[in-house]
Amino acid sequence: MQHQNLDQMQCPIVRSVTRVGEWWSILILRDACHGLTRFDQFQKSLGIAPTVLTKRLAGLVEAGMLERRRYSERPPRDEYALTQMGRDFQPVLWSLLAWGNQYLAPEGPSVLVVDSQTGAPADPVLVDRATGRPLTAPAFREGAGPAANDRTRRRHIRPATPDQNEGSVP
Repeated sequence: MQHQNLDQMQCPIVRSVTRVGEWWSILILRDACHGLTRFDQFQKSLGIAPTVLTKRLAGLVEAGMLERRRYSERPPRDEYALTQMGRDFQPVLWSLLAWGNQYLAPEGPSVLVVDSQTGAPADPVLVDRATGRPLTAPAFREGAGPAANDRTRRRHIRPATPDQNEGSVP
């Protein structure tokens, strides 16, 4: 699939990946959530080449995840602050952290999400805001939203399962 066509797709996962799917961008957002704001801080933390860091920071600013703020005129220096959109990405990072601890850390977790007051480890899960139920399949699935085009609606049509057909009148 051509990269330029991705922005035209209605899939929110595709649209999200085009904004933050590059791994340096995700690590920059992780560090920004930890309070880093300056170019040299990101570079030291990540060991990233300056040209790559410049490009990734500009992309995150353009995507609306970070905002650039001038903190020195001579020499001109900027810092990068998370926008609301960027702050709202932190639960995604915590979900990746929990998934990585579960499946990719045979030595055990090296980083945990913890309760700020008690220090007790937390177990990040996604829940439905309305019911508080964990978002797990098969109780939940993806469905077409109100703005879905025909292609997206067709993609999310689910055939009735045998259980759903029981008791139905032909």
